[in-house]
Amino acid sequence: MSSDLRVGVIGTGMMGCEHIRNVIALDGAEVVAICDPNDEPLAWARRELSGRSVSEFRDHRDLLDANVVDAVIVASPNFTHVDVLRDVLSTDVPVLVEKPMCTTLDDCRDVVEWADRRDSLTWVGLEYRYMAPIAALVDVVRSGRLGITRMVSIREHRFPFLVKVDNWNRFSRNTGGTLVEKCCHFFDLMNLVVDAPPRRVYASGGQDVNHLDEVYDGERSDILDNAFVIVDYANGVRAHLDLCMFAEGSRNEQEISVVGDEGKVEAAVPGDGSVYIGTRRDRSIVPSSATIDPSIAHVGFHFGASFVEVARFCDAIRLGAKPEVDVHAGLASVAIGVAAHRSIEEGRPIEMSELGS
Repeated sequence: MSSDLRVGVIGTGMMGCEHIRNVIALDGAEVVAICDPNDEPLAWARRELSGRSVSEFRDHRDLLDANVVDAVIVASPNFTHVDVLRDVLSTDVPVLVEKPMCTTLDDCRDVVEWADRRDSLTWVGLEYRYMAPIAALVDVVRSGRLGITRMVSIREHRFPFLVKVDNWNRFSRNTGGTLVEKCCHFFDLMNLVVDAPPRRVYASGGQDVNHLDEVYDGERSDILDNAFVIVDYANGVRAHLDLCMFAEGSRNEQEISVVGDEGKVEAAVPGDGSVYIGTRRDRSIVPSSATIDPSIAHVGFHFGASFVEVARFCDAIRLGAKPEVDVHAGLASVAIGVAAHRSIEEGRPIEMSELGS
């Protein structure tokens, strides 16, 4: 291994280029290889690299065979993850794979099996854990200040899906569906806060405003743009997601609260740089600072979270540590999304046991 960790980026679209910027800003790591089958995203990556000399590949297998990297970041379209990971996980190259880990539960289970068979690091990119307000909220919950956790609520009111290369994200077969593609982050946060297995999922949702007139190669877009999802956990905690993707006029994109039997904590993104802790006993509300760490060298799309994630991934490689977000967490986050889509399609609650979870 060289003095700098040599990183290859597989998939150089929006998130691939974000990770290129993260690595460039990170001490002790460098991008040495990029890979994408399409000309346009490769050109985007070259622009981000600003003349740096890197190896370019059209096929991830050629990158792996070249033996020029110490680690790879996989940011290719969701539906390609399983095929890319099949090859990466047959090597000893550490990997960070963007969310969702895969688009189906069967593919996720295969990835878990492949990852568990090797010693090298496999990290799943559920970076919302590292947003400053959300990380502060989780710390408050774990401190015990709220007493016994009873309810978790996450609201995301935002803009529609962005345009991706070849419009791959306009079809559920490619993304896993909105509640997998977009919301696996939030289901991961629920699982992290509740710290118990989900038992039952109820959901209602639809495609009511966005992409209704979008047709590609004769096929109409089928991406849900709003939903309510309720998750019942084995320890009695209830969690709720309120998603709307035609709410550009919102004050905050995400609002998260956790309520215990002794208090409540609230956080917002982008918010005002604080989390708010309320106490039932005296009805007090106390702000606590949750600003972005000034040492984060690239704030980027996710308020510094993806930089923190890549930095910790690289640190874990150097230290031989375990991933903070492993393939089991990746599977669990996708499973709730799959259950929610089935609940919408079948108009009934879905027991997680029906999915083998």
